Amino acid sequence: MPSFDVVSKIDWAEFGNALLQAQKEIGQRFDFRNTETTLDKNDEGIVIVANAVDRAKAALVVLEEKLVKRKVSLKHLEKQDPGKGPRGTVRLLVKLKEGIETEKAKEIVKLVKDSKLKVQASIHEDSVRVTGKKRDDLQEAMRLLRAAEDLELDLQFKNFRD
Repeated sequence: MPSFDVVSKIDWAEFGNALLQAQKEIGQRFDFRNTETTLDKNDEGIVIVANAVDRAKAALVVLEEKLVKRKVSLKHLEKQDPGKGPRGTVRLLVKLKEGIETEKAKEIVKLVKDSKLKVQASIHEDSVRVTGKKRDDLQEAMRLLRAAEDLELDLQFKNFRD
């Protein structure tokens, strides 16, 4: 029976390249001179440290530009409010979202079921598997999910099997 998986994954190679490019640009640009602005990736996400809130936000804009050029979706970023950092600096945390949360997976399943297509959707850990008898029905389900703007996820379709 034909099936495919709906996932939301980050292309880590492209993400790393974009982060490296953003770090280089921040090190070279004139408006970031003497602001001690840094971009670092850790377990929490991306940490931006600068001496002012506007410099931290500008560094975030530079990172977003590099991610867009590398075709990494900004839907994976979850921006936090700026907070206090070490030695009077500003710390801005940007968390990275990967995988489909249970609530969003339930929305995807409901969307597929409400469409009256002859396919079934089931939740598997951080992905949703869609199965059906006809390949055309599965392709229609893909079109439906791509058009769903309210999900706020960057969806990819993997493991398409006939």
